[in-house]
Parts: sequence; C-alpha cells; structure tokens
Amino acid sequence: MAHALALLASASRREALLDWLDRQSLALAGFPLLVSGELAAALSSDPRTAQLQVTALAALADGGDIQVAAEVLAGAVDLVVAFLDPTAPAGTPPDAGLLIRACDLAAVPLALNAATAELALRGLSHGRSAYLLFNPVAGQGDANADLALIRSILEPQLRVTVLLTRAGIDPADQCRELVELLQARPADEAGNAMIVACGGDGTVSAVAGAVAGTGIPLGVLPRGTANAFASALFIPTDLVAACETILAGHTHVVDAARCNDVPMTLLAGVGFEAGMVDRATRELKTMLGPLAYVLAGAQQLASQQPFQARVEIDGTVTEVQAAAITVANVAPATSVLAQGFGRVIPDDGLLEVTIASPATRLQGLNALASLLTSAVVQSPANHPDLLCLRARRITITTDPPQRLVIDGEMVEADPVTFTCLPGALTVFAPLPPP
Repeated sequence: MAHALALLASASRREALLDWLDRQSLALAGFPLLVSGELAAALSSDPRTAQLQVTALAALADGGDIQVAAEVLAGAVDLVVAFLDPTAPAGTPPDAGLLIRACDLAAVPLALNAATAELALRGLSHGRSAYLLFNPVAGQGDANADLALIRSILEPQLRVTVLLTRAGIDPADQCRELVELLQARPADEAGNAMIVACGGDGTVSAVAGAVAGTGIPLGVLPRGTANAFASALFIPTDLVAACETILAGHTHVVDAARCNDVPMTLLAGVGFEAGMVDRATRELKTMLGPLAYVLAGAQQLASQQPFQARVEIDGTVTEVQAAAITVANVAPATSVLAQGFGRVIPDDGLLEVTIASPATRLQGLNALASLLTSAVVQSPANHPDLLCLRARRITITTDPPQRLVIDGEMVEADPVTFTCLPGALTVFAPLPPP
C-alpha cells in the first residue's frame, strides 16, 4: 500500500486530530489512510473529511492500535500520526509504547501532535515529483496568476518542477527529453514521478503522445479553448478542481493512437473538420472562445466539396464519396463529427470512425443534426448519409488529397493509417458519472 498513513487518537484528542485533518485535507487527498474503527466513523460523518480515502481497522478496544503496529512492521505504512493523551495510564489504547516500538523497528516516522505531523507530511509528500509542462500562451487568463495558483495547491503534497513551453519548440520534444531522464532513474524514484500538462488540447495531446506507453501517469490542467481531452474524461476545467483531481490520485487507463508516425490522443479529421480547424485561427479563438469553431464550421460548410475515399479495415476495402471522415480515440460530446456511435469509448481498444457522405448542403446539415442528437442521447446515429465503424487499424486514401487535422494540428499526409494503442495512457481523472 504505497504512501499509506495510519491515524490514531485518544478519545480526548480526537477532535484535535479532526481539526488537523481538516486543515490538511487537500494535502492528504491522494493518500490512503488506515484508521481505527471509531475514528473511521467520525471521519465519514464529518463533512470536512468525508472525501478522504479511509480504510477502517478494528476499534481501539478491539486491538486497532495492534493492527496499525502490524501494518507498520509489514512495510505498509509510511507515517503514523497518533494524537495521544499524555495523562492516560500506560498501556491504554492507543498504546504509545507499542507504536514507538513498531515505528522504531520499521524506521517509520511517528508524529504525536499537529506540528510534527505537518513536518512529517511535508517530507513524505515531497518524495513525490510532478513535472509541470506549462503553456503560458494558452487560454485567455493571466498565466502568471494561474501558475501561482497551481503551485499553491500542488506543492503542499508534491515537489513541483515547472517547464515552460517555448515558441518554436514542440512540447512533445520537451516531454520526450523529460521521459528519457525519468526512465534513466532508479525504479523507486521514477515510480514516484508524474507529468502534468497545462494548456490547451494541443499541449495536452503533445505531452500525452510523448508519455503514451511509458507507464508514467499524466495529469491534465486545462487552460485552452475547447479542452476536449479534459471534458471527455470528466476532468474539471476549473484549475482548482483539476489540481484537486490530480491530488485525489484516481487514475483512468485509456487508449492512445498513432496516425502514420504521429501520436494521436483525441481525434483526426479529413475534409470538413480539417477545414473548420484551419479556419479557427488563434486570433479568432482569442476573440470568440469556443464560438470560433461554430463560426469556422459555418464557413466551412458553405465551401466543403465532396471527395472520393478508399477505406481499408483488416484487408476489406470500401469506396465512398465523403465530405468528412473523423477517426476518434478520445472525444467529448462537443466533438459532434465523432459521435456516430453516440459516444466515443476511450478504453475499448478500438477507434471510432464516422464517415459523412451528404450530396448537398441541406443533407449535410441534416447529418450534423443527426450526429448532435446522437451525442445528446448517447445512442448510434441513424442517418443514410452516415457510416459508422469501429476498428483497431484503418487506412484512408483520398482523391483529391484532403487536408488532415490531428488533435488540432494541421498536417500533410495521404494515405493515412490509424492504429489504436490499447491502454497506453494512465491519466489522473475522477470516477466517471453513472
């Protein structure tokens, strides 16, 4: 049990421990807590501490302090916080002599009051490292204020190292250099490190592509316009809540993908989507925010021309006339062109492919409306101009060659082969809603 903390308190000191836990609740959010039975009941009923990860042991009268000592000796505990009554007779549970002996044998810190507990927690927390790749030009907020806020929340529990993205340098290259350094460390040090991407979907996708397949957990702090990756995994777009999601420690293993040799985290679009993204310039996004994509989409709909596409899946070839082809790995409901199946499943080991082949602009509008409805009700679209597929690997060739957008970045490629990489990413994310 990594980084587990054991909590005990005499009856007269229980309220003091609860007050300390309230002050340290954010710093403790990612730690499993072993507590005695009566303390577990108090924690679950107190709104200040109900969100903590608690494992209840026996009540003190039934040997809860003995169980803690056993866990300490078994190497399952990194810190014992025991608020004891100094006037209690020797041997009164929680037994000070028992705890001191067990902690001494296992070389585990024992904190007996708020001051020593806070110092011990800081030392334990700073054994975990977060490398924050921060894009200062993303979003519309004050970058300096946002970075200061992020550090103020993460640093009580994590040792944060900030790496600013730089103009002209691909953040994926920065992240790959960091990954190489982390993988060169001893296993116990590398295992305590995470990489956190802070910026828009371009930054997040670049970092995720570099982290995919390494086993290094990824945190996401969205500061962009669409924040599609965060939305798809229910990561809050509020910075404070997003930081708390990382500290809470819940992870979701999701797929990644590659388009030819280019990492893909979200989705790729051929035809309509590529044109829409190309029209949504940074200046337009700065001025209009998410509405920039709506305006760009309306402009692209008026000018989009159909094209011939050859689609090969597992040796089976299909020829279609299309206006848009979307291949999605992770995508929220707002990525309407990816919603042929009603939702994109991020951890099924497959890519969702939606092919729109309307003959007229009116049919195109009807197909878009069908996809929008499909996203709202989360059921497959039923429209004659939509073809929906799921595949592990797919190759697309277009005539004439079409523009291609991968995770918001325009690239040149024809043909293109998409390959799913099942379970390649471990992302800090809240539990999905039922």
